[in-house]
Amino acid sequence: MLKQRIITAVILLAILVAALSASAPWPFALVTLVLIAAAGWEWGRLNAASPSGAVVLALCVAALSLGLGWLIKPTTAAWIWSAAAALWIAGGAVALQAGSAGWAKLQPALRCLIGVILLAAAWAALFHAHSRGINFLLSSMALVWVADIAAYFGGRRFGRRKLAPTISPGKSWEGVVSGMLGAVALAGVWLWLDRTYAVDGPSLYSHLLARVGVVGLLLSVLALVAMSVVGDLFESLIKRAAGAKDSSGLLPGHGGVLDRVDALLPVMPMALALGSL
Repeated sequence: MLKQRIITAVILLAILVAALSASAPWPFALVTLVLIAAAGWEWGRLNAASPSGAVVLALCVAALSLGLGWLIKPTTAAWIWSAAAALWIAGGAVALQAGSAGWAKLQPALRCLIGVILLAAAWAALFHAHSRGINFLLSSMALVWVADIAAYFGGRRFGRRKLAPTISPGKSWEGVVSGMLGAVALAGVWLWLDRTYAVDGPSLYSHLLARVGVVGLLLSVLALVAMSVVGDLFESLIKRAAGAKDSSGLLPGHGGVLDRVDALLPVMPMALALGSL
């Protein structure tokens, strides 16, 4: 399993690096569009769609993603990303309160529609973050990765109090705190990198520091980590409602695409909202 996991991770990393290294934006857009469409297929399978219905859902995700990527302009971006972040905060709270039982009570068509909107908004956020510069994009995505790793090890070492036992029994409050500390440390390191090396534009952290100061930067990082936890728990309750361990087996050793991007779904729109300050 570990060997499989490492091989898959190396292949995905190689594809991502190649896409980001391209002089044109379309390779990154295409790679991420394929991944988000695959996540849409998984979403359909987890929410009672037929095999053909899951494929249609994937196509709908891809189509809406391209539409949002084209329609969102600099003049409208700030309020669109702010609205998306607000909906994630409010909707995430309601979904986690209702739990997997509450999610299962919704009509499959409504659950699939929610998935199309959330996945397309996440892809559009990735697309627009990339247009702000690779430094901004990677600093936003790395926050999720580092917080997840820190939460895993912090939870294993110090975890005592369960965060959401009925949704994801393995997560603890100590893990969340560890993830937040890891993300704050990442922000500090990234600010140093921004000042030390030539980059293609300000990172998310440099932008926030310049706009809202140290306190605002810290609060923003903590809020982003909190939303990454919401995204992770939201996908967990969907899988629990479907009786599934993984969203699919598309990524050997890792489960499915949704299992890897769940925390990015709320974080990327919120990062763009903060980046529009």
